[in-house]
Amino acid sequence: MRVVIGLCLLAPFVAMLWVGSYAKTDPVFIGIPFFYWYQMLWVLISTALTMIAYKLWQRDQRARSAAKGGAEQ
Repeated sequence: MRVVIGLCLLAPFVAMLWVGSYAKTDPVFIGIPFFYWYQMLWVLISTALTMIAYKLWQRDQRARSAAKGGAEQ
């Protein structure tokens, strides 16, 4: 579970730090060069991935506390 959370949080960094993959103007989307709309798209993707990571973290914490509470009884 924690590996998936880590990947959700790491993916946007890798995508943005790998500039060579998006340092171009084509394809143009509604008049906006690829360089710009790719970065704006990653803002939305990063938000979704962060939300997913947070929900998975909450689920993991609940499961750990339930397992810990069950082991004490």
